[in-house]
Amino acid sequence: LQFTEEKLGQAEKTELDAHLENLLSKAECTKLWTEKIMKQTEVLLQPNPNARIEEFVYEKLDRKAPSRMNNPELLGQYMIDAGNEFGPGTAYGNALIKCGETQKRIGAADRELIQTSAINFLTPLRNFIEGDYKTITKERKLLQNKRLDLDAAKTRLKKAKVAEARAASEQEVRITQSEFDRQAEITRLLLEGISSTHAHHLRCLNDFVEAQMTYYAQCYQYMLDLQKQLGSFPSTFLSNNNQSSTTPVQSISSPSVLASASASLPSVSNTMVTSGLSELKSSSGSRKARVLYDYDAANSSELSLLADEVITVYSIPGMDSDWLMGERGNQKGKVPITYLELLN
Repeated sequence: LQFTEEKLGQAEKTELDAHLENLLSKAECTKLWTEKIMKQTEVLLQPNPNARIEEFVYEKLDRKAPSRMNNPELLGQYMIDAGNEFGPGTAYGNALIKCGETQKRIGAADRELIQTSAINFLTPLRNFIEGDYKTITKERKLLQNKRLDLDAAKTRLKKAKVAEARAASEQEVRITQSEFDRQAEITRLLLEGISSTHAHHLRCLNDFVEAQMTYYAQCYQYMLDLQKQLGSFPSTFLSNNNQSSTTPVQSISSPSVLASASASLPSVSNTMVTSGLSELKSSSGSRKARVLYDYDAANSSELSLLADEVITVYSIPGMDSDWLMGERGNQKGKVPITYLELLN
């Protein structure tokens, strides 16, 4: 009755103090944006809505969702299977296998990002929505009921005519007032916890950023390694449909967009390598070089390499600018310069 009369403007209503009103609107705002950020993060990490629903159902049933290959892993598997079918000894087959292995690594990094983000970022946000905020809603409802009881008692006091009825109504107002005050205090204490919720969610946000940073750095490093492996094929393999062989090479070598990113990742200084190599090409001397990555010789004119081994390298007149001659004991053959770090 009190609620209806208030809505019709026929009864007075006790207003909450400004501080409590501010806390309530801050809590509502936090709930609204936490939900939006949480849902969009889920979409970002798992763009497939069917897979998201399936994961949600398994989570509610408290069962583990069946493990499936993600998109990069699936592509990687197709590439590896195709490469084996075409022949690992062929240039295209070999390149497909190398690409497939990199796609699978990216798929694994993808999985790791989803898992880390779910634990460190999504779960704390969901816990707030399903835990703390539900408690706040429950106590807020109780506060609303206590306020309605108080205002109904005040209305009865106003209408009381005889002294006995007034005394009983005054007693009722005192009781309902103290119950309302107590509930307002409980609600206030709960709402003041929103500030520590923000601090906690800030730490979770930092964890999420760190997980993304790790993921993108891993992907960049994997692609950099792959590019070096693909760039090491003799230029005849790279020319397609009578195009100039330099076109595909240029398109994959040292993109300027990635130059700034590579500064923060472990890589060989390009200027040092270039100046060292041009010096080596112009002289008839030889230098020691450390091998950066494993390399499988494509044919008998090349030398297979193992990461971290040290070999002797030198140039011979008329040699392709991307290659040097390499020697290890009595073994000799062409080696790709992108796989080497010249030693002083």
